[in-house]
This record gives sequence, C-alpha cells and structure tokens, in this order.
Amino acid sequence: MWMLKAFKYRLYPTKQQEAALNEMLETCRRLYNHSLAERRDAWEKEGRSVNYYDQANTLKERRKQDPYLARVNFSATQDVLRRLDKAFKAFFRRVKAGEKPGYPRFKGKGRYDSITFPSYGDGCKLKGNRLYVQHVGQIKIKLHREIAGRIKTVTVRRQADLWFVTFSCEVESHRLPPTGKAVGVDLGIESFAITSDGEFFESARYLRNAERNLKRLQRQVSRRKKGSNRRKKAVQQLARAHMRVACQRRDTAHKVARSLVNRYDLIAVEDLNIRGMLKNHHLAKSISDAGWNLFVTILKAKAAEAGRQVVEVDPRNTSQICSGCGEIVPKPLSQRWHSCPYCGTSLHRDVNAAVNILRRAAA
Repeated sequence: MWMLKAFKYRLYPTKQQEAALNEMLETCRRLYNHSLAERRDAWEKEGRSVNYYDQANTLKERRKQDPYLARVNFSATQDVLRRLDKAFKAFFRRVKAGEKPGYPRFKGKGRYDSITFPSYGDGCKLKGNRLYVQHVGQIKIKLHREIAGRIKTVTVRRQADLWFVTFSCEVESHRLPPTGKAVGVDLGIESFAITSDGEFFESARYLRNAERNLKRLQRQVSRRKKGSNRRKKAVQQLARAHMRVACQRRDTAHKVARSLVNRYDLIAVEDLNIRGMLKNHHLAKSISDAGWNLFVTILKAKAAEAGRQVVEVDPRNTSQICSGCGEIVPKPLSQRWHSCPYCGTSLHRDVNAAVNILRRAAA
C-alpha cells in the first residue's frame, strides 16, 4: 500500500538567496490577489464565473508583461491559482452546507509564506546537501534524516525569520506486526492523555509556561514604531517564540502517538467537538494549549502507515457512566475520582472514561 508522507528540513539561504525567495513570495501574493480580484469583479460586474482554467490560460501572456512573474517557475504560478481555486470551492461548499461562508480574503503584505513546486525536478531539485531553486540558486539544506520514497512535490516555506522545505513523498506503508491489544484514550487538560490501561501522559502546558515571555515580546512589538526596523525585529522574535511553542506541542503529539501505535492494534478516541468546547472561556486557553486536534490528526496518520486502526466514538457521558456496571454516576468536573455506589468500582475518573471509550469502539 502506497501513501504520501512529508519530510521537513531547515534551509540556510544566503542574504541574496533570501531576498530572491522573499521577492518570489511577494510575486505569488500579488498574483493571488490579482486573480481573486478578477474573479470578484467578473461576478459583480458581469455575473460571470471565472474558474482555474480561465485564469491559467492567461498565465503565459501575463508572464510576458510582468518581469517579476517571469522570474517565478511556471508550475509554481499555476499552483497559486490552484490554491485560490481550492479557497473558492471551500467557500461554495460552506454556502451549500449552510455554514458561515467566509469569502476568500486578499493576502496582506507578509501574509503569503509558501510556494509549492508541483513536480519534483521542475524548478526545484536536490543536489547533494543543496536544494536548487530556479531563479534563486543552490540553497544549503540540513538533511537530518534520509528522504524515503519518491518525491512528488516540494514546498518552500517561510516561518518567522527561518526557512524550511517540505518534500511530499510517495512511500510504501510499513505495517507493524499485530499485538492483539486495544486501548481507549481519554484526552484531558490535567493530563494530556490517559489510557484504559491506566497509563498517564502528562501535559507539558507549553503555552502556559511561555506566556510570560510571549507577553514581554508582545509589549516590545506594541512599543515599536510601525514600519521601523526595530519593530520588524521584534515581530520576528515574537513569531519565533510562538513557533517554538507550536513545535514543542507537535513534538509531544508525535511521541505519544508513536508510543500508542507501536503497542496497540486498535486505538479508540473521543470524537470531540473542539470548536464548541473552545466557547467555554474558562477552559479555552487550556484546550488550545493541549492540541487535541493536532494529536488525533497525527495519530491517524501514523496508524494508517502502520496498519493500525483508530476509531472515534461519541464522547457523551463517558466520564459519568460507570465502567463496572454501566450506571450513570453524576460528578462535577472538579471531582477527579470515580466511586460507584452501585457496584463499588473505584478508579481515576479519566481511566474510567478511557475504559468506556474502548468499549464503545469495540461495540
């Protein structure tokens, strides 16, 4: 079985190469905004819909007139139009579903941070420990691990003041030998994840721990004069601090997911309505800091590669139902221990919930 897997590496461009990459991103941003305005005006003034093919057919002519656009790989400019097309398709899907539409927005300066080369070798290629990018040159790359499979697409991304490249590769899934074990996982705030076997993965609370430093950096940004070099530097420092928190959270999610996938054939988790839960202003920051949605996404990807199964179940009353007799035992969120007056079952509230989650998945 073949699947797509991403490999991300750090890039170390020179000042000249960084300027060329920034110019490339700015050109893609202007192309995106121009194409968005073209679609909007065609509909408002003429009642005419413009699709991806209509705009892609004009790219060659645009490149003749715009020297900046001519310095960007042709396939990469096509991907910009595909990205806009996806945004409109998502908009129409939300309209049809009766959701909040969210019309595609124009990208402000510095808000377009990645460029994708759809075909490996067309404008972007690895040459030893260098990444060749058309019109930029050979950029130093830190290959901290070997790339597996066949490279399909390449994405160069700017994060804070750093540069990264992501290779999307077609790899053969490596199925792990069956263990005959299944586990239920309850996601929490006090502990990051709790299993039906009584294992606790502690929550590191990365955002809470970094909050003091983030507030200090935010105040520095607020004090700086808009448009000044000192403000740009402060913004980069703040962005890097936020990126560090995100990387720490992702690292924890990867480690916990790998631990579970290696040991269990079936992993049951709750199908949580995280967007609805974030409306609770007392817990919203803690829920965001935990990164449950990120963890479940990573868990599913690792399970698919290893031939494991992840089952999402209805989360209703998993904490209130007794795992011993099935009776509902109401208790407030502050009560962390489950004691059943009917059958005498006594265990941690979250372990009780994890056992119920596993039983629902098995059913």
